[in-house]
Amino acid sequence: MEQRKLGDLTTSAIGLGCMGFSQAYGPADDDTSIGVIRDALDHGITMIDTAMSYRQGHNERLVGRAIAGRRDDVVLATKFGIVRDDDGVRIDGRPENVRGYCDASLRRLGVDVIDLYYLHRVDPMVPIGETVAAMAELVTAGKVRHLGVCEVNPAQLAQAAAAHPIAAVEFEWSLAWREPEDDVVPAARELGIGLVPYSPLGRGLLTGALPRGPFPAGDFRRDDPRFNDAHLTANLDLVEILKSKATVYGVTPGQLALAWLLARGDDVVPIPGTRNRSRLAENVAAAGLRIAPDDLVPREAWRGDRTSFAAHGTARTR
Repeated sequence: MEQRKLGDLTTSAIGLGCMGFSQAYGPADDDTSIGVIRDALDHGITMIDTAMSYRQGHNERLVGRAIAGRRDDVVLATKFGIVRDDDGVRIDGRPENVRGYCDASLRRLGVDVIDLYYLHRVDPMVPIGETVAAMAELVTAGKVRHLGVCEVNPAQLAQAAAAHPIAAVEFEWSLAWREPEDDVVPAARELGIGLVPYSPLGRGLLTGALPRGPFPAGDFRRDDPRFNDAHLTANLDLVEILKSKATVYGVTPGQLALAWLLARGDDVVPIPGTRNRSRLAENVAAAGLRIAPDDLVPREAWRGDRTSFAAHGTARTR
């Protein structure tokens, strides 16, 4: 697979987002999930993306089992800052807690070092520069190789980069969610920071295989405005346009959506998630496509605002 650079970090052009193995899309079988992760490595995917918050550490333990014996094949990314406990969800970026979160992740993953360590969400009670300075101590200690941040605005990104070099910024970006192109993308490029889009297939919308609802219990799309009632109907109608254009290229709509994102620049490394081995192979094949980076579907036509659904708006800070 093509290799790309996130700052000074080299990784596969497409990664694997692992959240869905543990939460958000209903129940999953651990053995099947491990098989998908190992298949990803066999396909040449190196970027494996997890987080401590995904089902309270379950996802990191799962990834650790999957990569056992294959550590050299993996660019291992994990995150801290979103804490899930019996009282719900809170955000914690306090510098004094950063090392403890990292050590716990290392134990769950069964590794000595994390390749890319992200601040999952900015703690509104702590200046981001202070959190990143504590993360930088992990680099000095040899526990972490590169640093990243997630879902930040341009000012926060600049403050983070002033505290320590930032390899990557992770944020939602897809053909169906274009707003980051107005601010985060140009700000990151000005600072030489790589771009890691999560949900690059629009939480399944852009695959062309999504039903018109309703979503089952345990699927977090039930609460996402983009998948509710009239919005979902309008968005699926737009996917029909994507399907027709994919036919011209002889690919699936999901492949076309990934190829469109990859064509936005060689500093873009999307991390689609899937629990299906055939879908994984389809995503991998998208890395080899070359298309003109036109809009495919008009940006303003999509319906529903994801910002009201994002994790950083409703979580407790302490």
